Amino acid sequence: MIKKIGILTSGGDAPGMNACIRAITRTAIYNNMEVLGFIRGYEGLIDNKFLELKRESVSGIIQKGGTILKTARSERFRTDEGMQFAVNHLKENNIEALVVIGGDGSFRGAIELSKHANIPIVGCAGTIDNDLVGTDFTIGYDTAINTAIEAIDKIRDTAESHDRIFVVEVMGRDAGLIAIRSAIASGAEAVLVPEIKQDTDDLIKKIKNWRSTKSSKIIVVAEGDESGGAYKVADIVKQHNPEFDVRVSVLGHIQRGGNPSCMERVNASIVGFNAVKALLNGKSGEMIGIVNKQITFTPFEKAVKHHQKLNKDLEELIEVLSS
Repeated sequence: MIKKIGILTSGGDAPGMNACIRAITRTAIYNNMEVLGFIRGYEGLIDNKFLELKRESVSGIIQKGGTILKTARSERFRTDEGMQFAVNHLKENNIEALVVIGGDGSFRGAIELSKHANIPIVGCAGTIDNDLVGTDFTIGYDTAINTAIEAIDKIRDTAESHDRIFVVEVMGRDAGLIAIRSAIASGAEAVLVPEIKQDTDDLIKKIKNWRSTKSSKIIVVAEGDESGGAYKVADIVKQHNPEFDVRVSVLGHIQRGGNPSCMERVNASIVGFNAVKALLNGKSGEMIGIVNKQITFTPFEKAVKHHQKLNKDLEELIEVLSS
């Protein structure tokens, strides 16, 4: 029987992380476990900084964005010295199991930690990019795309008023899932994502046809697209279409913040609850996810090595609906 577990949130913050922390904490306490929450991810393990989490510690946090445990990306954790500090502090605090809430980098860290610390480790997928295999929706993704489309809707209002082209950049360094779904939901005329090679000439031809058919024109660009981002796309459009009024809007980190959606809170709670159950059932080295409304367990190695593939039908959908 596990008597004491640790929790940490690592990498980029994502709305819904607090709901997950709450579910893990209360499920663990229900099963007579103590819970420590390490501050600032793997940095907290290295520096031995933590909070003792009680039932009341996680009261009133389900609706809050961000993470009460704070988060960080730790370069020190990549060193032998940093890893040894982390392992020693797990032992000192009698931590018998660990739940890591994060994305690709966080789970890679969990893989390395498991090689040195003789305790079970499981993960909850927390990243707005939705770029992990083994779950339909990562914690943070639903809220992020809703934040993006709310902003794009407002941008379209001014685009229509001034007959402008707006190039809107959304997050997605390696994955275009935020871009493509927010483009569909906001009725964007074009979308550029890392997974799909877009011929710039094709985009320019399409733009030339917009003058007579559309009062506003929205191009959504994922920050990691090979085009180089919204400003470079805007420059290309201006060069070929000097008659157009082209503006850029980079949504940036507002996509990470805000109150998590209903779907986010429910899914994060389900995943957190099942993370504790997984540990009690002897699982380790796996990410807990939800696929087709069923709980799934995916080895960390598979979750981090194989990103979600973009649905080609979505590309065709935008092409048809924006025509």
